[in-house]
Amino acid sequence: MTVSELNRAGREDFTGAVGFAFENSPWIAQEAWQKRPFASVDELHAAMVAVVEHAPEEKRIELIAAHPDLAGRVAREGRLTAASAGEQSSAGLDRLSKEELARFERLNQAYRARFAFPFVICARENTKESILTALEQRANSDRTTEIATALREIAKIARLRLSDVVET
Repeated sequence: MTVSELNRAGREDFTGAVGFAFENSPWIAQEAWQKRPFASVDELHAAMVAVVEHAPEEKRIELIAAHPDLAGRVAREGRLTAASAGEQSSAGLDRLSKEELARFERLNQAYRARFAFPFVICARENTKESILTALEQRANSDRTTEIATALREIAKIARLRLSDVVET
């Protein structure tokens, strides 16, 4: 789909086309639809990020919580969204040794216990090693810093997803 086609789309079609960009959170696309027309994918992305930035904190936490644990049970059971599955695969998270998988499980559990939401990182920009390093480091952050970091990572994920489906 092109940016021009998105600009002409009704709310339902628009949301159907780009609502997946922010994991299981089509409300972001629904609100961004009102900001049309967009001159570019970057402008569309900026409008969607602005929706998130202006959302109440509980909605932003829900957005973070909508993401699956990296290399977690949902992934092992094959229940990831197509976008998440591809992203985790690109970082090699679908090909972990037993030891790596155990390390991910332990670190994910500790992170979730500390922050009450899953660790989020743009897997397409990382390797399994850099993800594990970031997971260990970010587990020491304070909650406010970690919320901001997770939202920045989500914005990166969304931008890449939009680039996959929207032509300029």
